[in-house]
Amino acid sequence: MADVFLSLGSNTARYRHLTIALDSLTELFGPLKLSRVYESESVGFRGSLFLNMAVGFSTDMPLSELAVQMRAIELNNGRQLDALKFSPRTLDIDILSYGELCGYHAGIELPREEILYNAFVLLPLSELAPNHRHPLDGRSYQELWRAYASDQKLWPVSFLWQGRDLSAT
Repeated sequence: MADVFLSLGSNTARYRHLTIALDSLTELFGPLKLSRVYESESVGFRGSLFLNMAVGFSTDMPLSELAVQMRAIELNNGRQLDALKFSPRTLDIDILSYGELCGYHAGIELPREEILYNAFVLLPLSELAPNHRHPLDGRSYQELWRAYASDQKLWPVSFLWQGRDLSAT
């Protein structure tokens, strides 16, 4: 079994798409570990505010199949494969880490470089798995967040899912 951490984001019909993603992930993997949901400004382009969060679970699904499943969830939610890298997203699901794998596996960079550079990835991940260590850096996600220096702004928002208030997670 591999511990998997994902980053979820949306700035188009944000609440609906995150809800569908969480429902789909629960159907595939059972109970999920969830961070709070954060709202943040777009990074790299001018666009509406994003909702972001981190999700964790354990699975024996091979990484290549996990990638296929995540892409299917995105596509089923209107994700455009030909969209610019920095553009609005109905749903963005990024595999941040898969066990202790490092390097490129199944066409995926692990751990995902964004962990170290984007507040909307690192803060939810540090909240979800504070003592989990970055496979390359060696510091815990909580230590990485404490050392993080950037002007990226994000703030927790209310988000109800399956009767649970994720702002209180």
